[in-house]
Formats: sequence, C-alpha cells, structure tokens
Amino acid sequence: MLLIRGGLLTDSERQYRADILCGGGRIVAVGPDLDAPLACEVVEAGGLLVIPGGIDPHTHMEMPFMGEVASEDFESGTVAGLAGGTTTILDFVIPAPGGSLLDAYRDWRGKAEKAVADYGFHVAVTHWDERVKEEMAVLTREHGVNSFKHFMAYKGALMVDDDVLLHSIRHALDLGALCNVHAENGDAVAWLQQELLAEGLTGPESHPRSRPAAVEGEAAQRAIAIAGLLGAPIYIVHVSTRDAAEAIARARAAGQRVYGEVLAQHLVIDDSVYETGDWLARARHVMSPPFRPRAHQEALWAGLVSGQLHTTATDHCCFCAPQKEKGRNDFTKIPNGTPGIEDRMSVLWHHGVRSGRLTPMEFVAVTSANSAKIFNMFPRKGSLAVGADADLVLWDGEATRTISAAASRQRVDYNVFEGMTVAGVARTVISGGRIAVHDGDLRARRGDGRYVARPCFGPDFRARSAQVRNAQVGSALA
Repeated sequence: MLLIRGGLLTDSERQYRADILCGGGRIVAVGPDLDAPLACEVVEAGGLLVIPGGIDPHTHMEMPFMGEVASEDFESGTVAGLAGGTTTILDFVIPAPGGSLLDAYRDWRGKAEKAVADYGFHVAVTHWDERVKEEMAVLTREHGVNSFKHFMAYKGALMVDDDVLLHSIRHALDLGALCNVHAENGDAVAWLQQELLAEGLTGPESHPRSRPAAVEGEAAQRAIAIAGLLGAPIYIVHVSTRDAAEAIARARAAGQRVYGEVLAQHLVIDDSVYETGDWLARARHVMSPPFRPRAHQEALWAGLVSGQLHTTATDHCCFCAPQKEKGRNDFTKIPNGTPGIEDRMSVLWHHGVRSGRLTPMEFVAVTSANSAKIFNMFPRKGSLAVGADADLVLWDGEATRTISAAASRQRVDYNVFEGMTVAGVARTVISGGRIAVHDGDLRARRGDGRYVARPCFGPDFRARSAQVRNAQVGSALA
C-alpha cells in the first residue's frame, strides 16, 4: 500500500488538505491524518499539490504516416508522458486504406503492450461499408472503444467525405459512441497546395499558407451542422483558430453538445516559426493544423477560460530530421507532426495558472477531468475519489525548469518549446498505486501500462442533442 501524506488535494471542483491511501491500484481512503497500515510506503507531500494524473486524449505513437513511422513508440512515449505528469493517453488506431477496423485495432493493441502508462484508443473510420458498420459495433460491445475518429483533411489518404460522416456519426450515436473530427477542408487544402507548388513556393513556410484559418472554420462548422442534423454530440480535435472556436461557441449557445480540444503547442507558439531559422527549423514545426497568427491564441485561451473549449492535448506525433527531410523540395511531403506530451502540463500550468488565466481546479479540469468525463472514464480517471484509479501527481507549482530536447525523454531530436522556462514540475508521479517517477528517477517498467476499456454511453447520450435536432428539422419543414 501507499500513503500520500500532507498534500493539498486539488481536483476539478475544490482544494482541501488530506491524505490519500492507495491499495490494489485504487484509492482506498481519503481524509485527514490517515493511519499508515503495516508495511505501507509513505510519501510526504507537504508543500505540494496532489492532483489526478494527466490525461492526453490525442497522441500518435509509432504511427505510419506520409511514408514514415513516428519515432515515438508506446514505451518511450508513455515514459515521456509520465515524466511530465501524464498517466493516461488515448491514441488513434488507423486502419489500412479500405481495411478492417478490427485488424487495425488488434495491431495497435499489440504495439501498446510495451506501454509504461495506461492507454486507450479512438478508432479511425476512413471509409464506409457494411463491414465498417459491423466492426464499429463489435469494437463498442467487446473491446471497450467508445470513440471514432474522422479526418476531413489529407485528401487521397485519410480524408472522408460528408456521406461517410453522416453514416458513421449516425451509427456511432446508435451505439452510444462519440465521434471525433479533424476539421480542415481537405479539398481546399489540396487545391491551395497545388497552387503554391505551381508558383515554386516549395518550402515549409507554404504549409500554413495552404491551410488558412478559413479552411478549419468551414470544416468545423460543417461537421457541427452534420452532427446537429443527426442529434449527435461531437468532439472537434486540435482547435487552432478563432473561426473554429466561435463555431463551437455558437453551437453550444444553441444547445448543441459540441466539445473542443486545444493543443498546448497552439496556445503558446505562433506562425513566426515558419519565417525564422533554416529549412529544418521551419520544417520541424510542420503540423496540421499549423501554428497560427498570435491573435488566434487569445481566442483559444478565452475558450478554455469560458468553458467553450474543454480539453488540452498534444497530438504528439514525432518525426526526426531525416524524416522531415523527405519534403526538402516539396512541403506537402514533410511528415506532419510535433512532440509535446512531456511538457503539456507544465506549459498549461505556467501560461494558464501562473498567468492568472486558470485556477488550479480549472487546470485539473482541462488536463484530466474533462477528458475523463467526455470519454466516459470518470470517476475511474480524472478523480481523487475513493475507488478511482490511483493515478496521482505530486505537483510543485513553484519549481521551474527550462525545456530542452537534450533533457527530454521524448524520442525525437527537437522540442517546439526549446528554451522556454516554465513553472510547474511533477515531483512524484504515481500510476496504478505505484511510484512511477520520483524526482526524475523512472521506476515504472515496460508493460506496466494497462488498457483502459471505456464503456459506451447510456440512453441519455442519445438524447443530449435531440432538442436541437428537433428544432432544426421543425424549422426546415415550416
């Protein structure tokens, strides 16, 4: 057993002084001055916050993409996550073109057996037929998958059209599963890419020009409209623009269940990274959606503060210099992706809590509890309640560190936050009731991570947007 003594417990609702006793991988008691059972390990948390372990709801470990495979695997990636206070990830299963969702799911489960921290999966739907329909049902019934991903971008590869969205979102709703959407107009992006290449603009600086804010805003609005027509909740991943944030806010104001995710990178890095440094420095920042003009950052922060945006993630997808070099003469061939899993929580604490934008409780909400609630893991995850998984972080909000690739556990040769000094350090990280990291010393081992099966939602889920759908249909028939 493990006793955490004297910390300031901080969940998404309140702060209070208490001890936490862990046993069998769960929290078994919470209260002041708990007695330590015989042979119980005691960790002193005086002067520290005790928070639920972070949840990163958007990662891509060892993902095959654009002719390369991401350099981070499930072992190294979850080690990096633990070092920064993230104890659970939700990764993405990507089927082969026209392939089986179940086969891809089994492949990703095999890859993830070496994970050091807990993990679950969203499964991508990249085409539609009767086999996809049946396999979605099997995944929800038998394998603990309750979320499906759709790419509106990457034409000729992962992109789906509106017909697939309609079929998949409707079927997921019937199953009690939530659909995720990468909202960028893939047709518009492909057209802009060809226009830029025809003009001889082949460098990384053309990447953001091919994906202006309007293509994200349009796609987000279209996905929201489709979900509203069907009466289905929807989750928009990596919101990077004021356009998309405002589309989400409008829909929520009308009573529609729309959830928005923000990347830590988009909150603090702007598009000037595509105009400075050598080719490789600019190529390292090629991700989709790209980094935006600074004005969009304030809209994202405002969304988090107001509750119109809900979760923070990283879209952690690492490609090293030789892989980025694939696009040396054509920016459309630069593998898209940046790292971030190790630094997300420190960046959010420093630029969110220390800046006065977020309270410590709101920090817990956007780094852990909201993801647990949206993806039906709460209160097992994201909570300090008795019975919850003993995934805990002893957080030092005053300690500082300077972020660098050299000091990182991420398996990639750069860091987009390089040189940034941040307050907020995970002193001790507890995963499944065991000390996983203590003062930088890794104690967790390969294979310690557990698969998190997530049950589907009940009948209330299917009713959440019914009123909006009924209003829309009634208006159309009037």
